[in-house]
Amino acid sequence: MERINKILNHPQYIEYLARNAQAEADRVFCRHDLPHAIDVARVAYILALEKKLVLQKDIIYAAALLHDIGRWKEYQEGIDHAVAGAELASEILMDCGFSEDEKNLISEAIKTHRIAVPQTTDLGAILYESDKISRLCSQCPAINQCKHFTDGRHPVLFY
Repeated sequence: MERINKILNHPQYIEYLARNAQAEADRVFCRHDLPHAIDVARVAYILALEKKLVLQKDIIYAAALLHDIGRWKEYQEGIDHAVAGAELASEILMDCGFSEDEKNLISEAIKTHRIAVPQTTDLGAILYESDKISRLCSQCPAINQCKHFTDGRHPVLFY
């Protein structure tokens, strides 16, 4: 997991998380911070194991850690954070020792992590799923205002 530690310590990664925090300072809903990214990584890794997918752990963790780094651009410029994040992730991935093929796989998963189907890769599919089920919605103080539960539904434990 040496490459993952490089991501966590990469100056641009740290800057993008700080920009997310600044943009979401007054947000009452879920935040797109490091704890969320780590939760997504752990859930995605569990899903990959359960589904017997052939994906390296550091590839899964890299995609999860980087999947929301463009969120601040969505707030500031109106750019889809998944598209922005895929672009921002490229340089970080190269600096951290990921090959061009790995960078492309991870970037594609980040770019499509908001789309349920069709996912073109196993990595994209588990990134989408883990992003959705990693939240502790039942503990959220803003659940009554959340767009995911406006129809009267209640959060459920998925696994």
